[in-house]
Amino acid sequence: MYIIESGRLWRPLASLDVTDTGREQRLVFGEVADEYDDVRPGYPAELVDAVFEYAGAVPDAMVELGAGTGKATALFAGRVPSVTCVEPDPAMATVLTARFGSRVTVRLGRFEDWVPPAGGVPLLACAQAWHWMDPQRRLWLAHEALAPGGVLALFGHGYLFNDLATRTEVTEVYARYAPELIVDDVDRRVPEPHASPLFTDGRTVEFETVLPYPTARYLALLDTFSPHRMLADDLRATLHRGIGEVIDARGGVLDVRLLTGLILARRAG
Repeated sequence: MYIIESGRLWRPLASLDVTDTGREQRLVFGEVADEYDDVRPGYPAELVDAVFEYAGAVPDAMVELGAGTGKATALFAGRVPSVTCVEPDPAMATVLTARFGSRVTVRLGRFEDWVPPAGGVPLLACAQAWHWMDPQRRLWLAHEALAPGGVLALFGHGYLFNDLATRTEVTEVYARYAPELIVDDVDRRVPEPHASPLFTDGRTVEFETVLPYPTARYLALLDTFSPHRMLADDLRATLHRGIGEVIDARGGVLDVRLLTGLILARRAG
């Protein structure tokens, strides 16, 4: 999955994986777990409908990888009888457990270390976290975790500006303070599961919504993105102050065009 910022694409794993202080990028979300749960948008109900339609029925069980605080779990847990969430960050898992209680089973740990049940599961879902899994093993592990014919559903958000002038001005702020967060190219490769012989029947679906974010709330949203969190505190504060000034000068509310991409594939063999 990718995040779109400033009208351009940046990769969450780009050049900022581990700092010299030992902070691991994939685990920095726990530093702001409550804020993450508050400001990150959830997922449209239509997305879950699309997953079940593709699967042919509502499964009796599923596993969600990198569930975080449960932004996607909220939709699945009300419809799938048995939901297991695998989450590596203790702080995120704490919020997840408090939010859902006995409605879901939370397994603290990495997908790479999780042992699937015998016979596999009918649905394996991952929202906004697939890029944190071991790229050399994740497809094979997903294949092994699924029951024959089981469904892999990968999805996540892209954030764009509706207004071109605002996008341009905010891009200038990034260029001034944190140009390493800007990537000019747009990835148009075939989705990973669709290019693998381990999976078949590939399908993609996209949903679009527009969400208004007042300045403070948008800056709080930025503070939950891992490349922003990996910046030094003073640099992040300066960057966010500059972005906030742009939004304030344009009325104090930013309309975020939210693109939600869903990748579906079925276990082959």
